Amino acid sequence: MLKRVIEISSAPTKLRMQHKQLVIELEGRDPTTVPIEDLGVLIVDHPETRYSHSLLAALAEAGTTVALCGKDHMPIGLLLPLDGHVLQASRFQSQANAGAPVKKRIWQALVVAKISQQAAVLTAFTGKDEGLSGLAGRVRSGDPDNLEAQAAQRYWPALMGRDFRRDRFGAPPNGLLNYGYAVLRAACARALVGTGLHPSLGVFHERRDNPFCLADDLIEPFRPYVDWKVRAIRDEGHTGEVDRDGKRALLSLFAERIVIGGKAFPLMLGIEKAAQSLAAAMTGENVAELPGSALLALPRGLPLTEALSHGSAET
Repeated sequence: MLKRVIEISSAPTKLRMQHKQLVIELEGRDPTTVPIEDLGVLIVDHPETRYSHSLLAALAEAGTTVALCGKDHMPIGLLLPLDGHVLQASRFQSQANAGAPVKKRIWQALVVAKISQQAAVLTAFTGKDEGLSGLAGRVRSGDPDNLEAQAAQRYWPALMGRDFRRDRFGAPPNGLLNYGYAVLRAACARALVGTGLHPSLGVFHERRDNPFCLADDLIEPFRPYVDWKVRAIRDEGHTGEVDRDGKRALLSLFAERIVIGGKAFPLMLGIEKAAQSLAAAMTGENVAELPGSALLALPRGLPLTEALSHGSAET
């Protein structure tokens, strides 16, 4: 099922549950309802939003991630389900016990896919990949040569212009990139919990103050989709600021169809497929059979379709 991404941002809103439906009540408008089972991520970006406890409990039970935004309109907190999988306890244990060789091979696969995706984005906009395809082929287990960083040094100036600097607090379109990555991160965390993995136990990212290390690992090959969309809307005349039009365009990504393992999936479902393969690798279910980048089911190439109108919404 194509899970929906909904953002609440335009007006004071009351959110409640009725008959397994999310009821959205905005001042001066008729209520809107959405089946809770259809929701993948709910983003709340208005300070005067009110909730019912029964709604939040129902969203968690249904596996929906709730992302809460701060004053800068960026997600600052996530509500994730605690009971995500029938084998959760055993998978937590396997994840915690995973050795360095397995983690290094997983990181290798993620970096190879990320650089390959960046090459595809550059080729689409500039006609050449700045040698990134060659870099992807040289990534070793654990990426000891830090080819991920070397790729970034070539990628960003070629994609966004010679003067662009990728900086979380930098000039536009950095803010729009941040927003897109934050929503992707929420989707990755949701998918990982759904497989029975703990999002704080990463394979590469290991900061003690980061509760979503594994989500920050999984997100890497999906980041170029955000880059692709931001560059595309900038070419159409968008300023790169975090505004309603920019956020709407980024949320439409979740209805785009992407290719994983030779099959097409909506992006949200593709993230779930990648998370499932990561869980299998972490628990030893397919490590022996699949070397290198084939270890995981990861995206390949640009989206196939324009976003479906019912796949995302903003309220």
